[in-house]
Amino acid sequence: MIEAIKRVLFVVDTVNGWVGKAMTYLILPIFGLLLIEVIRRYLFNSPTVWGNELTQMLFGIYVILPGGYILLQGGHVNVDIVSSKLNARHQALLDIVSSALFFIFAGFLLYYGSSLAWESVSMLETSQSAWDVPIYPVKLAIPLGAFLLLIQGIAKLVRDIVFYTTGEDISNKPVQQLETL
Repeated sequence: MIEAIKRVLFVVDTVNGWVGKAMTYLILPIFGLLLIEVIRRYLFNSPTVWGNELTQMLFGIYVILPGGYILLQGGHVNVDIVSSKLNARHQALLDIVSSALFFIFAGFLLYYGSSLAWESVSMLETSQSAWDVPIYPVKLAIPLGAFLLLIQGIAKLVRDIVFYTTGEDISNKPVQQLETL
């Protein structure tokens, strides 16, 4: 049973690992677009209509999609005033109890993000700017990012429960190899 759980957790970790790594490369075009826009605006007095808008859309994707990866890496903000004084098993128990807050947040993000994305897709929403680019693909990133965060949260909860009940750490060590890519 534990081996099957480990395999599922490995898949969740791997998917979020690859999404997170892919998103790190998105910062390069964002930086390039901003640099080009600054040069065009201040050196040539010729800003583009689309530069700022595209940068904002790419940054939105950059922020929302790697949430699961950040959770996998333990990168979300934690207030550890209490948990830092606890042993590992009691930290796991505290994480299990406090995970309810996480699931409420992630559930709302998935529910309302899906609603927002569905509305945007159904009307083929555009930016209403002079460029008038479709923005529904960007809004689809909200429920996708929320889903990735939610499944990574479930994976963390399963690990915490297994660790608390058995003392066995079922972290997927091969996923850490993604760090070297």
